[in-house]
Amino acid sequence: MTRRCSFIRSNHIAVALALAFCAVPFAANSQSTSGVVDIIKPDAPTQQPGAPKQDVPKPDAASNAAKPAGPTDPKARKTYEDALAWEKQRSYHEALEQFRKANKQDGGQCWECLRRAYSLSIKLEAFKDTLDIARDMLPLAESDKQKAQAHLLLAMALQSEAVKEKAEKKQPLFTESGTEFKTALDFDPNLTRARFHWGITLAQLNQDDAARAQFTRFLDEDHSNPSLHERAERFVDHIELARATMAPPFTATTLDGREISMDGLAGKVVLIDFWATWCGPCREALPNIQRIAHKFEGQPFVVLSISLDSDEQKWKDFVAKNKMTWTQVRDGGFNGRVATRFGVNAIPATFSIDADGVLEDQHVGDADIEGKLKKMIARAVEKSNAKPVSPVAPNASGSGN
Repeated sequence: MTRRCSFIRSNHIAVALALAFCAVPFAANSQSTSGVVDIIKPDAPTQQPGAPKQDVPKPDAASNAAKPAGPTDPKARKTYEDALAWEKQRSYHEALEQFRKANKQDGGQCWECLRRAYSLSIKLEAFKDTLDIARDMLPLAESDKQKAQAHLLLAMALQSEAVKEKAEKKQPLFTESGTEFKTALDFDPNLTRARFHWGITLAQLNQDDAARAQFTRFLDEDHSNPSLHERAERFVDHIELARATMAPPFTATTLDGREISMDGLAGKVVLIDFWATWCGPCREALPNIQRIAHKFEGQPFVVLSISLDSDEQKWKDFVAKNKMTWTQVRDGGFNGRVATRFGVNAIPATFSIDADGVLEDQHVGDADIEGKLKKMIARAVEKSNAKPVSPVAPNASGSGN
């Protein structure tokens, strides 16, 4: 049995990756923090039915310092404080329940309660709750921008539910999500990210020309989501990829200062290994990663080790000491940008991605990983050799005509 460094583990990584694009900004009726919807699936609380209710963990001084806007009703405010404490303790089921309860106590007027509940429902893959919460947010939006973002959240929730549903239930959900993306853009044409996600919905509905049109408009109009541009360009050229389970798009800076991106590695098989110096099982797995990196060196293959270390110098020293000469990136923790997008909540976590950027598998103690990579690399080579050769321009010095 493979040991891993965490107490949380997702059993639905394919769904998590399908949602990893969901970096949706939230607009509150007052100030609000915006950010990426973290895609992880925590374990349910260990409290047994009928057992005495657990004591709510006490918020520390730091969490009291600068809280986002919440409910105004005193009872709702207390429930909201409890929810924040549960969330900090990673008791996400309790936190979700308490945020929704706080909203009800506040007369259904607490945008911030619903905002946090929406994010948690995605973490828990409770997409039916996500839909209900998104619908509850719609009447609270006041300005056109807020309405646009509320409809975008509903569209994303519908798309998320469609991804996990059985084939016969997908089309109505994708169709409704397309309507919501359009409504969001009607309220705010500058919400360009909606065009990217609308394109994915249209591709899922096999409306390929319409999907390409949305990806093209996204590329023409967007200035806020550069990490999605390469992905959109690839979708325009290969629309079938918009229907695939693609590895999440990301950009990162390597140990030697290079900027890399997931889509910039197109044409190569990629093995992404999430690890940390403090993780015993990761250190045990290191010789295997080293062997793979050396065995396939010089082929269309990249090993990308992404450290969750918070201590930069300790990470650099470990890499140097252990001669980890392949591509190295530090993400800083489980809440790091790349780890969040891949739904990583236990390490070591290793993902193989084919030359088109399609996620093939997550490996946990997979003894046959080398055999699988060998087949993927062979397909990449075959595909590369099959590309048409550009015609050679005539030599101008030939006949002189």
